[in-house]
Amino acid sequence: MIPPKLPNNEKQRQIAVEKYELLDTLPEESYDNITSLMSYICETPISLITLLDGDRNFIKSHHGISMSESPREISFCGHAINSDDPLTIIEDSRKDERFFDNPLVSKHDAIFYAGAPLIDSNGYKLGTLCVYDTKPRKLTDQQQQALISMSKQVVSLFEHRYQNLKLLETQERLQMRNEDLTKFAGVVSHDLKSPLANIISITELIEYDGKGKLDEETLQYLQYLKSSSYSLRDYIDGILKFYKSDDLLKNKSENISFDEIITELKKITDTEGHVTFECTNCKEYLIVNKSALMQILINLITNAIKYHKGFDGVVIQIDLKEKDDFYEFSVTDNGDGIPKEYLNKIFDLFSVVGVADKDGNMGTGIGLATVKKIVTNLGGEIKVFSKEGEGSTFIFTIAKLFQENEYELQPHTIQKK
Repeated sequence: MIPPKLPNNEKQRQIAVEKYELLDTLPEESYDNITSLMSYICETPISLITLLDGDRNFIKSHHGISMSESPREISFCGHAINSDDPLTIIEDSRKDERFFDNPLVSKHDAIFYAGAPLIDSNGYKLGTLCVYDTKPRKLTDQQQQALISMSKQVVSLFEHRYQNLKLLETQERLQMRNEDLTKFAGVVSHDLKSPLANIISITELIEYDGKGKLDEETLQYLQYLKSSSYSLRDYIDGILKFYKSDDLLKNKSENISFDEIITELKKITDTEGHVTFECTNCKEYLIVNKSALMQILINLITNAIKYHKGFDGVVIQIDLKEKDDFYEFSVTDNGDGIPKEYLNKIFDLFSVVGVADKDGNMGTGIGLATVKKIVTNLGGEIKVFSKEGEGSTFIFTIAKLFQENEYELQPHTIQKK
């Protein structure tokens, strides 16, 4: 018996094998299907997918035998990855000086072998897709080509796995980064809001004590200071809401009438009772993440109220349409509208429309970015139609995520089974 030599690039080849994280993993159907198919095509009782690892030959998939690894020094595959041929064929191992007294031959009757190397995109030979028989034989040209072609498919599965691993690592890094940003936003919010509140209180105190004593210019400066403090406070609150919006998704979906949602929206957004709400399909029942939906609607409605400078009353039209896979909502106002040049970027973080609201504030560019983030996380989309002086319409969707076997829908009611 002649043991296989280690390739000249063994160190790099070993690193290439390990990057796929397949060593010592359990059987997988996608690989087992290939070995089963190759056994059928090549008419052999045994087919394997192997990876050469250190001093062993790890068997990722085995058809016809039960072993999951064997010593590398007695492996046929160790010789196959050293060959420059696209396919290594041993028609009768008993007549080959490399194998005639090999334990696989003398004890397990590994007489016939054909193996195609598994070559990654960098040219490293990771292992083989191979077939064995207990008697001498030949493969047809079609069988040989099938073995070579399927070895490339095995490598494609390896590559897909590697890409998925990298995506998972990226996802974990992004999640950790988002958690760090959320913590940072919370700390900044706490550390800044307290002195801001002091500035606002002191400014108001100076205004109160200075009545009749301070000139108009000084009072104007105090007003600027107070207005800037309020703007900065809103900015900090907006940042915190943006980074904490993902927490809303942790809430479970619940069944609730759309009419109840509208009633709550009125109480929250129209404290002075100056807004007219109109609604279609208000009596419909929904199964939604209520907290997330309320956050979306509150942002859109408060924006509509703030950007209404006309003398006519604010009118908010809220519509609901139920589709097979999602709910579609629209919020229409009779406000000032959005300048055309800003329509394509109003959902971008920190993007403002360049127009002050009725209180003279320019906004933070965070609210609508938060809305889009929540809608996207709920499996939906959002778009806007607007014309200056005529108002705006925001249309967004939310995917239906409830399981039908948990709820049964009845006219104007939903009952838990």
